[in-house]
Amino acid sequence: MTDEKLTELVCSVSNEVFRKDFRHDAYFNKRLRTTGGRYMLRTHHIEINPLVFEKYGMDELIGVIKHELCHYHLHIEGKGYKHRDADFRELLKSTNSPRFCSTLMERNGRIRRNSYTYQCTKCSLLYNRKIRINTRKYRCGKCLGDLVLVSFKNNK
Repeated sequence: MTDEKLTELVCSVSNEVFRKDFRHDAYFNKRLRTTGGRYMLRTHHIEINPLVFEKYGMDELIGVIKHELCHYHLHIEGKGYKHRDADFRELLKSTNSPRFCSTLMERNGRIRRNSYTYQCTKCSLLYNRKIRINTRKYRCGKCLGDLVLVSFKNNK
């Protein structure tokens, strides 16, 4: 789906659900990681995480759009547009919009990383690292022995 199609979809959802026009732009932002979308206060544009559509489909995408449109219309009208405001919660209920989107990332909002385990050849001390190290450059901090890669786990 292109940004133009997304803007058309946001305009149609705004007209159908809220009975109000959406006069700004909506586009996909690949840099969003943990959130489904966001409403930009200064420009009034809406950014959507493309993973929402790719991972969960059109129904989840429309839910995120409705959520962001709640922020949009309330902000334009000068009412409480933040998550904790009563106006926002009432509009979410009346439009049947979700309060949160489905999980886009692994637990704790972080991507699981690789893990490397190194062992000292002299004292057998183990070192767990998230990134690969140069074993010719680094030594054991206890006895200055050589380090050897013992195990590698690819946690994708």
